[in-house]
Amino acid sequence: MEPQGTIAFSTVGIPFYGFDVFSVQLPTTVDFPGAFELTELCHTDGVSANFNAQFVDEGDAVTFVSERTGSSRLYRTEPHNPKPEPLLTSSPSLFHDRPTLNNGRLVFVSAHEPHSEWFKSWSAVYSTELATGTTVRLTPKGFADFSPAVSRSGSRIAVASYGSRKWEGDFREIDTEVAVFERSDPDARTVVSRNGGWPAWSGDSAVYFHRKSDDGWWSVFRSDLDGGEPRRVTPAGVHAFTPAASHDGRLIAVATRRKGSKFRHVELFDLETGSFVPVTARLNPDLHHYNPFFSPESGRLGYHRSRKESDAGEKVVHHFRPVESPVETLTMLRFPTTFPSFSPAGDYFAVNGDFFASPGMMIVRSDGSKRWTLLEEPSAFFTAWSPTEAGVIYTSVGPIFESSAATVHIARVSFDPADLDCRDAITASVKLLTRAVGNNAFPSCSPDGRSLVFRSGRSGFKNLYILDAVNGETHGGDGIRRLTEGEWTDTMPSWSPDGEHIAFSSNRHDPENPTGFSIYLVRPDGSGLRRVHVAGAEGSEDVDRERINHVCFSPDSEWLLFTANFGSVVAEPISLPNHYQPYGDLYVCRVDGTGLRRLTCNAYENGTPVWGSGSDVGLLNLGADGSGEMLIGRYEEPLWLTCDV
Repeated sequence: MEPQGTIAFSTVGIPFYGFDVFSVQLPTTVDFPGAFELTELCHTDGVSANFNAQFVDEGDAVTFVSERTGSSRLYRTEPHNPKPEPLLTSSPSLFHDRPTLNNGRLVFVSAHEPHSEWFKSWSAVYSTELATGTTVRLTPKGFADFSPAVSRSGSRIAVASYGSRKWEGDFREIDTEVAVFERSDPDARTVVSRNGGWPAWSGDSAVYFHRKSDDGWWSVFRSDLDGGEPRRVTPAGVHAFTPAASHDGRLIAVATRRKGSKFRHVELFDLETGSFVPVTARLNPDLHHYNPFFSPESGRLGYHRSRKESDAGEKVVHHFRPVESPVETLTMLRFPTTFPSFSPAGDYFAVNGDFFASPGMMIVRSDGSKRWTLLEEPSAFFTAWSPTEAGVIYTSVGPIFESSAATVHIARVSFDPADLDCRDAITASVKLLTRAVGNNAFPSCSPDGRSLVFRSGRSGFKNLYILDAVNGETHGGDGIRRLTEGEWTDTMPSWSPDGEHIAFSSNRHDPENPTGFSIYLVRPDGSGLRRVHVAGAEGSEDVDRERINHVCFSPDSEWLLFTANFGSVVAEPISLPNHYQPYGDLYVCRVDGTGLRRLTCNAYENGTPVWGSGSDVGLLNLGADGSGEMLIGRYEEPLWLTCDV
């Protein structure tokens, strides 16, 4: 039987970005570049996040990527038709990127063909004849390609390629090479640089790309197909990346990160004079701008940026949104908040904020129309409803991402369900169930409501314990017992709905590896401990590279849901806003590890999932009253992209 029900999960960052595609007219005077008047034109409709565009022609039509369905899909917009038209409507992929329309052919990235091996990205480059719908794969089988660029004539394509290697875990400066091939013969590749990404053509014979230089600065390089080593174009002292080249070979457009600025901006670089010309800093100095592109005759310069208050479009991030599911029997909901959990009747969700600024715990109506604040302090994380007591939610209270010795408590939060009316905040009582010893977190309730399983660092190592769900630890030492023991980390437990098993993540198979976590099952009495080898991974050379977290059960206790690193990365991280990790997708498998299915495929992190039995939650009155949180137009650049080299 196929997995069934509703899966709610969190996605880091992307729900708050609100990107749109813009461009500015460039002058045609002989003394250009220099100071010139700038007026922005918006090409997209202000719905969701719209990014990574290319001009169709010298007019205002663009192809672009949009997250409006909850997955990265390709669209085209025309000046006379403000409503974007979807491209590739029959594509089964959950991820698309970098669309270029040239001579009736659409070249793009898709991730619809899974690799037979773990830790190989599903990203590959395809070409579709729009007149016939015929699609061919341009990336060789077993290879992973990112960021395709099409030459001026359309005959040649350049890619940032990971080749046939397995992902090595790199996700800041990913180890790609720049490869070039004829569209008519994609298997005959020429590697123009062993290190580099985000290629851009100048005509049909020169390729620009970015890479991190030996001096620590991200810079743009040029490679000519007639031979010779790549040469550096942009100077040290400023990070320059994601280049685009003008048709006449005089200019490149780059995204920059300069000393003294917190924002990414698009600038022109004059190859004749070696000087930069600021563009977006003159228009929106306090917003990030990404991934520039020229029109075919270089009359316009495009980019995408965050919407601001004066821009038309969505300003509210709904409390959750439905997203496309690759499994027809599953409904999927994406939350901008963290650690969603279903109430026993499925009529509410409990959620946490972002750990730093948002309220610590909130309750959301299952149609998305109302949210209440339960705990104001942002220090609460993880939520688990009592299955037997109305108005009882368990959480952790204390600092996050801390050592085993940090003081974090398991808390029992009680409120009156009758208070879920028109008020915004609810009066709640908080009872700490643990003593001030060690890092106690991730409570999960037994089906009878009497016990909690949780992770504690009280011994100096993070292991699992079972606690009285009402009274907690008593002064006499009753009410708690140890479930696992060892000099490793057992964490994020989940009690099965049938009460038979507890699933958790652990590195006990390799305690020296602080990131290598796998799924384990144990019975509540401590017997039957075993590792779940997902998709028959037992004996594989890669099995101890898996990073599996946030495991939970299906409502029928037959399936496991978790987040994992199996699929590598699907896009160049430097082209994106800051993410803790630009990978981590949701998967399901049976409790014996068989039947692995991938549920998400994104260039950012999906996690903290929960699995409920309903199939229609979130689809009745979603955001009908306009409730939600405001978009964030200002956020940090990648924390690793420093300007102090």
